[in-house]
Order: sequence, then structure tokens, then C-alpha cells
Amino acid sequence: MTQLLRKDHKFDWTEECEASFQELKQRLVTTPILVILEDNEGYVVYSDASRKGRGCVLMQNSRVVAYASRQLRPHELNYPTHDLELATVIFALKV
Repeated sequence: MTQLLRKDHKFDWTEECEASFQELKQRLVTTPILVILEDNEGYVVYSDASRKGRGCVLMQNSRVVAYASRQLRPHELNYPTHDLELATVIFALKV
């Protein structure tokens, strides 16, 4: 579908475009199902930090419990990569 947005590209709606559109529409109108965290089972935290922000996902039994993200504050732009990653893990555990 992104090729249809190019300036010199002829607009030709193909079956592949239709399939992409239907998939996009389906994902936009359905919400991901979040589960409640159970204390008696383990959980996994996936985190990632970049020079623009940080984010994390808390999962239990391969199901999403919570999402969290935020932009970096001005002073955090000076942090080295390993400090950003550690700060993201701490951010995830606080959330």
C-alpha cells in the first residue's frame, strides 16, 4: 500500500493491496486482549530504549499484561546506552 503513495507511481489497486487494507482495518478495529497479572506465576519483561524513548511490555504465559512507553527527558539524552537500557528496566518494573 505504501507504494501507492509514491509520486510517480500509477494507482493500481491489486488483490495484494486489498488484502493489506483488510488486514490493516482489522487490526485497527480490534483491541489486544490484556490479562490480569497472577502473583503465583512468573512473568517476563521485554524492554527497549533508543535515543528517542523507552518502552516495555510485561508478559505472563506468553500473554500481554501491560504496555508502557515514554519519551526521553532532556537530561537522559546524555546517558550511555547501557544506562538507558537499565533505566528502562527500572521504569518497566515501577509501572
